Amino acid sequence: MREETSKYKVLVKRKLSQNIGKLPENVQDLFDELTDDLEANGPEQPSWPNYSKLSKTTYHCHLNYSYVACWKCENNNIEIEVYYAGSRENAPY
Repeated sequence: MREETSKYKVLVKRKLSQNIGKLPENVQDLFDELTDDLEANGPEQPSWPNYSKLSKTTYHCHLNYSYVACWKCENNNIEIEVYYAGSRENAPY
């Protein structure tokens, strides 16, 4: 049995984790899938709906029609910080 190791480390701050817990369950599941993809493949996630690079170090995608996630990865670091997950209307971009 081969143990897989993550290429990247995904950081989710405590306050954001609490907010994610308030989202609909299906959106929470999608967020978990996104963080798994970020750990495995890094900040570039073109397979996610409406994925785009917001700047040189920040990215976003839609979890579903109403909810988005935003993350940053500076200087090709192995740490990716998810700094927002919530409604499109309140997204910080």
